[in-house]
Amino acid sequence: MEKTRLGESSNFSLKYLLEEIQEWYNFLFSKWKVIFLSGILGVILGLVYSITTKTVYKATLSFALEEDKGSGGGLGGALGLAGSLGLDLGGGGGSIFTGSNLTELFKSRTMVEQTLLTPVKYNEKIISLAEMYIDINKIRDNWKDKPKLINLEFLPNAKRDKFTRVQDSILGSIYQSLSKGGLTVGQKDKKVAIISIDMSSTNELFAKYFCEALAKNVSDFYIETKSRKAKTNMLVLQKQTDSIRRELNGAITGVAVANDNAFNLNPALNIRRTPSVRRQVDVQANTAILTELVKQSELAKVTLRKETPLIQIIDKPILPLPQERFGKAKGVFIGGFLAVFLTIGTIVVRRVIKQALVNNN
Repeated sequence: MEKTRLGESSNFSLKYLLEEIQEWYNFLFSKWKVIFLSGILGVILGLVYSITTKTVYKATLSFALEEDKGSGGGLGGALGLAGSLGLDLGGGGGSIFTGSNLTELFKSRTMVEQTLLTPVKYNEKIISLAEMYIDINKIRDNWKDKPKLINLEFLPNAKRDKFTRVQDSILGSIYQSLSKGGLTVGQKDKKVAIISIDMSSTNELFAKYFCEALAKNVSDFYIETKSRKAKTNMLVLQKQTDSIRRELNGAITGVAVANDNAFNLNPALNIRRTPSVRRQVDVQANTAILTELVKQSELAKVTLRKETPLIQIIDKPILPLPQERFGKAKGVFIGGFLAVFLTIGTIVVRRVIKQALVNNN
């Protein structure tokens, strides 16, 4: 008896489910005109969206970073000798610009804004990338009714610290727009130490110019920062070498003058030979100092070359750039599907709510 009742219950549930499906199908079919019209409207809207959406161009630049991390063999020993003499020639130091830090450097506000002030040739004129961005996005059209912005401009290679508060605000808004919607930097494969810069823009030339300028600015900043310590030491040593060389030349001249003054002097008057002897001691001392400084100066030049990293560009953006566009077929399909889906959903929800209100009453 239990099995029979269980079978009857299952048949009843299945029959009820089929009846509910049939009822909903009939109900939705009765609304076919509304669903069909909404689908047509969605197709039209999707088509319009695909036509009005601008083509996006994507510029990609990839590079590899090479640094000499080895001890340098004999150079390492020479650096140790220089250190014992109280000279810091750099070398062996760590780097704050490695891995993700270098990636964040590319996306930093300082680097992006400096890149925006890079001069480029656009419409037969030399302007900054910031002015190019303002022009291609028609931003200046919104400034016609704002007296403070009518004559505002961003000159190429302008000094960033001289900008007004308004210029800072506009440059900051451009930076936010680029960092959120156009600029991406990172390693596409973490197993490969190659960093890629992707810049997307509705203007093909802007994407290419910005990508190349950003890579150059960051490269110059990175190399200058990495080699600053070694370069400073080299300049100090070069200055000391020039100073000692002048002292040595003066001492040599002094020896000659003293010898001339003591020529044919009575051998009993040795006191008159003292200036010549003193000058000769100066010559010997300065010669020894100069010899050591020349060695250290040459060593500093080698260290500077060692500390200067190599940023090797692998791929540059080449015109024409790859395009990313919302196609018409895609717009028609997505527009029609979304319109039909939302219409059916709305009809179903309204009927469920209506039935619930009737049952409550």
